[in-house]
Amino acid sequence: HQEKFGKIRPVCPSCNFIYFQDPKVASAVLIEKENRVLLVRRVNQPFRGLWTLPAGFVNGGEDPAEAAARECLEETGLTVKIKNVYDVIAGREHERGADFVIVYSAEIISGEMCPADDADAVEWFDKNNLPVLAFKATQKVLYTDR
Repeated sequence: HQEKFGKIRPVCPSCNFIYFQDPKVASAVLIEKENRVLLVRRVNQPFRGLWTLPAGFVNGGEDPAEAAARECLEETGLTVKIKNVYDVIAGREHERGADFVIVYSAEIISGEMCPADDADAVEWFDKNNLPVLAFKATQKVLYTDR
């Protein structure tokens, strides 16, 4: 370990390769219809049993928008069209969490709503009557009027 670029970082003594820890990135979809929002209930920790936007980690080399659509399909059974970036939220909430969450506005193209993967329920909620929400990113998106 040596001080490099203002921090102590792992450095290979043979080739001087400097290891930079890359941030973990997650993607989420915000699907709204008639003042309602589509949410999934988490089956895993952290926040098991709480509700969140369909979301998950971006794989290495994967386009974050494609990751958001993939996660939505895996968790809800719905194929979506990504429309635009809604927000980018920074700040790791727990040790296994994302450093950045990219939230995309999306619309449903096809599919039948059915929970799967790491969601055990998928439902529409009135934006004025939301369940208990997991994750600060989801709370920021849904509790902030834009």
